[in-house]
Amino acid sequence: MKLPCEQALWYVLPQIRAELAMELVKQGLSQREAADALGITPAAVSQYLHKKRGEKTKVTAQDRRMIKEAAGQIKATDDEAAVSRLICRCCHRMNK
Repeated sequence: MKLPCEQALWYVLPQIRAELAMELVKQGLSQREAADALGITPAAVSQYLHKKRGEKTKVTAQDRRMIKEAAGQIKATDDEAAVSRLICRCCHRMNK
């Protein structure tokens, strides 16, 4: 039996990170800045942008709107706890 968080760790979280990385870059951040904002490496951001990671979960239009809003909030803060809460909220909604 896989627990919901285990499922999220392997499938949902990489998809959220990929979507957030793409959205942050689209909103004007460099790959380095996006990586710093998400607490991941620039290499991971590059792989997300080139669709080498995070393409295992279907993302609905509603999910994309939520991620776009979260990216705007992430871009506006340097509070790691706030970023974690935003990502957890996305994960919780997408892991249903």
